[in-house]
Amino acid sequence: MKPILSEEQFNEIISSSQPVIVKFFAGWCPDCTRMNMFIDPIIEEYNQFTWYEINRDDFPEISDKYQVMGIPSLLVFKDGEKLAHLHSANAKSPQDVTTFLDAQK
Repeated sequence: MKPILSEEQFNEIISSSQPVIVKFFAGWCPDCTRMNMFIDPIIEEYNQFTWYEINRDDFPEISDKYQVMGIPSLLVFKDGEKLAHLHSANAKSPQDVTTFLDAQK
C-alpha cells in the first residue's frame, strides 16, 4: 500500500479515472494493526484497484470531508468522487473486507 503524504497528493490520487482505495488509519489504532495482518493477500487478489493509505491524524480535514468517523476505513474513489466507504465497524475481518470489495465490481 502506497502512503499518501500530502493533501495535494491525495487530491491527485482520488482524481484517477481508475478506481483507487484509500485506507484511513492511525498509528495508535489496534484495529488498523489487525487489518495490516490480513490485508496483503486481499490487495493482491483485488489488484484492479490501486491501494493507498493515509494517516487520519495527519489529515483531519480530509477525514472530516469524507466522513471518516472510525478507523480503519476503506474508501473507494474514482474521478474525484467517493463511490463507497467501508466503515471501521464493518472492517474487522478479511471476510468483511472481501465482501465489501466484491460489491464494488
